[in-house]
Amino acid sequence: MNKKIAIPTTSNALSAHFGHCEKFAIYNVEDNKIVSTEMIAPPPHEPGSHPKFLRELGCEVIIGGGMGSRAQGLFADNNIEVFIGVPDQSLEELVQTYINGQMVSGGNLCDH
Repeated sequence: MNKKIAIPTTSNALSAHFGHCEKFAIYNVEDNKIVSTEMIAPPPHEPGSHPKFLRELGCEVIIGGGMGSRAQGLFADNNIEVFIGVPDQSLEELVQTYINGQMVSGGNLCDH
């Protein structure tokens, strides 16, 4: 697997709402291994800005705590796979769970 995976963060932990995150942790995965990570500040939060921004970075997956249904649709429009309501794990553990094919969405932590 070769993919770029985005995780919205606040205080270096999974953010409950991707639209209000401080940074995105961007994991580069090659041959099923994490080869690099970068922390990137998002653009100002406006409807539709984050999915486009992450697509331009080459991201194919977003793993988040919560996300509104409109945002989920915008990610789908940008061919970015969405996982929300994921377990409370470290960022690297979340990526490894995805690599292992065990990532599933849970309850949405966002109320809109």
